[in-house]
Amino acid sequence: MTVALVRNLALFLCACLPLHAQVATVRGRVEVAGATPGQKNGPLPATVIWLTPVPGSVNGPVPEQPIPPPGLKLLQKNKKFEPHLLVVPAGAVVEFPNHDPFFHNVFSLFEGKRFDLGLYEAGTSRMVHFDRPGVSYIFCNIHPEMSAIIITLATPYYSIAGSDSELNLTNIPYGRYLLNVWSEGAAPESKQPAPREITIGESNVSLGVIRVPSLHGQALAHKNKYGRDYEAPTPDNPAYHQQP
Repeated sequence: MTVALVRNLALFLCACLPLHAQVATVRGRVEVAGATPGQKNGPLPATVIWLTPVPGSVNGPVPEQPIPPPGLKLLQKNKKFEPHLLVVPAGAVVEFPNHDPFFHNVFSLFEGKRFDLGLYEAGTSRMVHFDRPGVSYIFCNIHPEMSAIIITLATPYYSIAGSDSELNLTNIPYGRYLLNVWSEGAAPESKQPAPREITIGESNVSLGVIRVPSLHGQALAHKNKYGRDYEAPTPDNPAYHQQP
């Protein structure tokens, strides 16, 4: 076999083999809008960012729909939801167990999954199938102080801002993405920032500073499931009674 033939064969084989996807660790930082540099303007709101690949622009195969893990729960305990923020893949089933000694009525009527679980007592549970991407604001129709958020995604590329305000996404293939930002500082009825296109590559692995609205020290303002203000607890209402 001649040298030229060997060279041509090698070039042919290289052309047939898929290129190894180049990946990056992408970092960013969350700051409260209007805060003085180096200082905090109130507590950092719960903030999630995620990257949606632009079709045909990613160096490597676009990831398949993430497989929902089993055992996802949003617990009701001490008149709180635990955890307050939950990120799940589309198709996930989330359990809502009631560990309080009284009734709860969990509901969501916003942009994500809409549901009303009705009254259910201590020691019982309900299940909800989050079948499509979206942001679900979760409340209790009895206890206005209870709130939680479930963000349903169709991409594995997401990050939740930690207590240090840092964002980290690992193994992100080079390419173009839509950067989505959700932050709790915006009310459920408010619009979150529109997605913007970014390019991830060897010389571009930073999201920079992402500024979000302040919480102003308040929980999510909301109405009850009927769209009305919450009524004061009625002593003889069985929904408020402690159960043995």
